[in-house]
Amino acid sequence: MMENKKKNENIIWHEGEVNKNDRRILNKHTSAVLWFTGLSGSGKSTLAVEVERELRNRNIHTYLLDGDNVRHGLNAGLGFTPEDRQENIRRIGEVTKLFVDAGIITLTAFISPYQKERQQVRALLDKYEFIEVYVKCSLEEVENRDPKGLYRMARCGKIENFTGIDAPYESPNDPELIVETDQLSLQDSVKRVIGFLEQNGYLTL
Repeated sequence: MMENKKKNENIIWHEGEVNKNDRRILNKHTSAVLWFTGLSGSGKSTLAVEVERELRNRNIHTYLLDGDNVRHGLNAGLGFTPEDRQENIRRIGEVTKLFVDAGIITLTAFISPYQKERQQVRALLDKYEFIEVYVKCSLEEVENRDPKGLYRMARCGKIENFTGIDAPYESPNDPELIVETDQLSLQDSVKRVIGFLEQNGYLTL
């Protein structure tokens, strides 16, 4: 894991003239992070994509950060050890903070297996800006789905540190929203997320 170095005392924060509230007014809606967490194969990315599509149809400014996609660039040098997973989420947390400051509703689809790391991201943001969405799906069901064949390889020992098999997944203690994708259709799952945003005033100012 890359250690956080002591901040250089000569580096000083430079405040701009346009702030988060200004950007929200320009966009005509608030900004926040929809943090989709769950086992591999639970449907995080699929759900996030469809929620973003629905938000776009409502003229909401969004950006989607997907776990696999981010590892092609920003986090290309990180593996899947506990230390690398922690650094992966730390970096994403800082990126989402920037997007929220930009006045955008950001959707993230990461396994993010550790409660501590998810809480650290929450702590970066103001109250109500972090919306933890637990994409709940049984291990049996995600193994049956296994869209990338990863569980099969993990069971055969070809992949190490695989969440749910030989690495832990710590379920959220008190998420803002639980979506049971082994019980709900994709359409109903999207409705649950959009309904939460509507009921809690995220789509307007």
